[in-house]
Amino acid sequence: MTEKLLFSGKTHNKGGRDGFTRSSDGELNLQLSQPHPAAERLFGAAWSACFIGAIELAASQRKVKLPVDPEIDTEIDLNVDGGSFFLRARLNVSVPGIERDVAEELMHAAHEICPYSKATRGNIDVSLTLV
Repeated sequence: MTEKLLFSGKTHNKGGRDGFTRSSDGELNLQLSQPHPAAERLFGAAWSACFIGAIELAASQRKVKLPVDPEIDTEIDLNVDGGSFFLRARLNVSVPGIERDVAEELMHAAHEICPYSKATRGNIDVSLTLV
């Protein structure tokens, strides 16, 4: 198998009271004064967008037609215990219009496909819930 670069995201961030993040293409441009939960929100947005693509891929691989687009509500918690910081995630997945067991299979398959899920596996507590 030959590796192929599909996308590369590039951002510039500045901390502090006048903090910001900007993407190289200009699509992302946010003011981020510190402290701010933007990192958790951005991570949740990126992860859930990727996860939706993984659900669509899993459906395609299984020849399942999705009657409507999947949706995800993602919650990323920043926690501290004894001075050590860690994350916890909850992905509440909606795959309407198909049988519940099929939707659950797609959700779990997506968790195996999605690069964000792979990156976090074994590193943070992740809860997947089909809603």
